[in-house]
Amino acid sequence: MTRRWLHGVECGAKRFARGNCLNKWRVKSLDSILATAEKKSLTRSLGAFQLTMLGIGGIIGTGIFVLTAEAAQLAGPGMLISFVLSALVCGLAALCYAELAAMVPVSGSAYTYSYATFGEVLAWIVGWALVLEYAVAASAVAVGWSGYMVGVLDNFAGIKLPAELVTGPYAGGIINLPAVVIALAVTWLLVIGTKESATVNSVLVTVKVAALAAFIFLAVPAATADKFTPFLPLGATGAIGAASIIFFAFVGFDAVSTAAEETKDPQRNIPIGLIASLAICTVFYMLVGAGVIGSYGAQPVFGAGGEALQPGSPELVAQCKSIIDDGLKMPVVCSNEALAHVLRSIGYPGIGNVLGLAAGFALPSVVLMMMFAQTRVFFVMSRDGLLPGMLSKVHPKYGTPHVVTIITGLGVAISAAFFPVGQLASVSNGGTLCAFFFVSLAIMTLRRTDPDRRRVFRTPAVWIVAPLAAAGCLLLFGFLSFVAQMVFFGWAAIGLVFYFIYGRSRSNVARGITVVGELDPGVPPQGVPPLPGIHTPGGKDA
Repeated sequence: MTRRWLHGVECGAKRFARGNCLNKWRVKSLDSILATAEKKSLTRSLGAFQLTMLGIGGIIGTGIFVLTAEAAQLAGPGMLISFVLSALVCGLAALCYAELAAMVPVSGSAYTYSYATFGEVLAWIVGWALVLEYAVAASAVAVGWSGYMVGVLDNFAGIKLPAELVTGPYAGGIINLPAVVIALAVTWLLVIGTKESATVNSVLVTVKVAALAAFIFLAVPAATADKFTPFLPLGATGAIGAASIIFFAFVGFDAVSTAAEETKDPQRNIPIGLIASLAICTVFYMLVGAGVIGSYGAQPVFGAGGEALQPGSPELVAQCKSIIDDGLKMPVVCSNEALAHVLRSIGYPGIGNVLGLAAGFALPSVVLMMMFAQTRVFFVMSRDGLLPGMLSKVHPKYGTPHVVTIITGLGVAISAAFFPVGQLASVSNGGTLCAFFFVSLAIMTLRRTDPDRRRVFRTPAVWIVAPLAAAGCLLLFGFLSFVAQMVFFGWAAIGLVFYFIYGRSRSNVARGITVVGELDPGVPPQGVPPLPGIHTPGGKDA
């Protein structure tokens, strides 16, 4: 096995040798990918502004509104370092994404880039990881939205929903019904149409940014230096561990690349959308984090024996309940609506309630973005033959991949119904880091194997940026919880089983065909002969 893997690496270094290595790895040429997308593509309707709004809509969401409390429990005020570390890794990855997305403006994101670089098996693993990233992330955001909406109903209307219907079994409830409702509502919106979804998303993003701006305006001036000490109550490892969770707060910009096939002038607009959305959100995050820490405090809660408690654990839930029952000041790490809670506590209860309401309206934009990206990855994998063809069917009226959208929506609703936000975010990060890692490798490989291809945007200092991005992904993955790591590897194993049972023999590359049809002039071949015994459209067995 080791020799075979090393042989594959050697093949990659030699441009897959145009022979046995190419046949073994089933690399799909970039020209073929572009030709396929051009022949069977989605409508191009998104511009630079809509892409930037899509990116901001995905990035600013549950991470800053909800996971700020999770990060504080791991790092205390040191979560500012966690924000910087996560932003750095994402920024490096964004530069890699920008070049690849502008060069290969088709749906599929990291999956497509891996297919053209490393071959079908690794592309499948990356695509399968993206499923984990986007679907689970959408579930996490839905749970975060539920927490804010429960607070809104309580503070605005005095309506207290039964605890059994707003939390999953992890917190003693039965089902998180509000999270299910929002997941199904977003599914319906995505079925209606891409352009309509992007328009609604732009409105929601505006509301969300305004709410964060109001928080910064009120909380940052109230900050005091004493709230920042001790700065690292759990040491540097706590800050890195928090970065592995708060990393979720930056995920979303890569979804811009999944919309490449629906973007006008993608060579120009995709890099703008990727980099602008990430830069804007990083500034907001640092200011919001400073406001939370300086105005209210963000020290972690410890157990009775002084031990550090894990975010989302039953022990932390019990300790928080004990603090509240004793009539003490509720730590920010115990709140399901951290930013609204901070404003209420520093003398702005009305504005805090309004912020909670704004989050309730705005967080669905993140669910929308995550599910949007998920369906597009499934769409292109189906179009490549690795998943059943019914998943790439486009609705005759709305022009959207409605079948895969409905399936994804049901999966998101089920996950959101029963699991906590922190666990969902950590699991999602495993898939994200996998995708980012392979994108970082892909850009270096394509610089070697396809140096003459036109690159409208070139990643600066690529031989420094890409290796640092890959190393950062490995570092953060190593600090994920053991459960999140095991879920990732288990998910990957399930995916490989499905691939060898279904996708390996049915993919278009394996069958030696292109989606656009072999008789179409000017369409390059896939570069891999059909597998023995697979029937081709010409009526002959290879």
